[in-house]
Amino acid sequence: MTATPTAIRKPPATRQHTVLDSPYGPLTLVATDGVLAGLYMTEQRHRPPEDTFGVPDPEPFAETVRQLDAYFAGDLTTFDLPLRLDGTPFQRAVWAELRQIPYGETRSYGELAERLGKPGASRAVGLANGRNPVGIIVPCHRVVGATGGLTGYGGGLDRKRRLLDFERGEPSEAPALF
Repeated sequence: MTATPTAIRKPPATRQHTVLDSPYGPLTLVATDGVLAGLYMTEQRHRPPEDTFGVPDPEPFAETVRQLDAYFAGDLTTFDLPLRLDGTPFQRAVWAELRQIPYGETRSYGELAERLGKPGASRAVGLANGRNPVGIIVPCHRVVGATGGLTGYGGGLDRKRRLLDFERGEPSEAPALF
């Protein structure tokens, strides 16, 4: 008699969340198995349902909060955090490329598509950009249209303008949101 292999079942992922006040409104941080997997703004497009965020627990987020505080104070220009970015291989490639855009600079969707070796994929880059689960840290706000104009942003164009102005050291002409 031969033994039939049994499937090894992984325990379900644990999820926690906390809410951080920021100059751009409340930010909901979500961790999966203790690793940052989401940073969501209020009224954000593609924001998952809150019942998927897990239990309230600020513990996994101490370093994330420290780095976000330093960023908002103008003392940090590059985040150094482990991330769990769940998405398709193409989405993950786009999100990795977003992390290469220097603080205070922008790139167009077309430029990102070129860098990915897919020059005709600017719309696909835009769709992946819009599904970025970790805004600000994975700086999707640094992506602009081909002519440099502001185009869609899951957190709203006013918020995008304010983030870009902040990074450039310019006073924002956009109205304060919060």
